[in-house]
Amino acid sequence: MIKEPLAQKGNYLHIYDFHVLPGHEEEFIKLFDEFDYSDGNPMHKSDAQVKDGVLCRDTEDPTRFYLIAEWADIEEHARIRKILAEVLKPSFIKLIAGGKFVPRYGEVVSSTPEHILNKPAAE
Repeated sequence: MIKEPLAQKGNYLHIYDFHVLPGHEEEFIKLFDEFDYSDGNPMHKSDAQVKDGVLCRDTEDPTRFYLIAEWADIEEHARIRKILAEVLKPSFIKLIAGGKFVPRYGEVVSSTPEHILNKPAAE
């Protein structure tokens, strides 16, 4: 099986780390999916988005979530995020404790080279 790295060196990951109001976790996931996979999500229309995001739930705290995606331009992501937060205001945000939906950004500084990823498995 051919493998690929999670992200490419030189790109950026946005990493959201937030808590959902207790008792509203399933509603949050439903509302997030409805918005995220809709035609109204401007993130999916940007050429700066390299890999679509994934929403992860913490295995020890069911109210804690992470949203991670790969972008080539974090300034473009921040511009679109501002539109999302100030204009579109998706309903899932109201279920985030504190209402804060702002990521941290990480620059990908190392990514496994293709020749290592595609090396045959040891027998």
